[in-house]
Amino acid sequence: QVQLVESGGGSVQAGGSLRLSCAASESTYRNYCMGWFRQAPGKEREWVALFRTAAGTTYYADSVKGRFTISRDNTKSTLYLQMDSLKPEDTAMYYCAARLSLICSWSPSDFGNWGQGTQVTVSP
Repeated sequence: QVQLVESGGGSVQAGGSLRLSCAASESTYRNYCMGWFRQAPGKEREWVALFRTAAGTTYYADSVKGRFTISRDNTKSTLYLQMDSLKPEDTAMYYCAARLSLICSWSPSDFGNWGQGTQVTVSP
């Protein structure tokens, strides 16, 4: 079981940027699918971006495509989410997740490892 710790959340005005980090307790060089999800009050948790560690393949939800970038630092076993051109509708708790599988999934229920979350608030 890999432990995940997020950081980097905060408050920013619309149009601003934030970078989230997710530190993993063990090497994720193996075949993991890692991802960022978010959950706004009263809404279901939704996927934001996914990263297949074996191939370096990335996937983005349509709502963030072109504005967010997911990446990984191999030496630090750290996953990042660079968020640019933030909008008020991006306000949510953001979670890092990992799934030991070659196959990525958009469904939160397919991920067995979760961080505690970091809050992102975007004001108009």
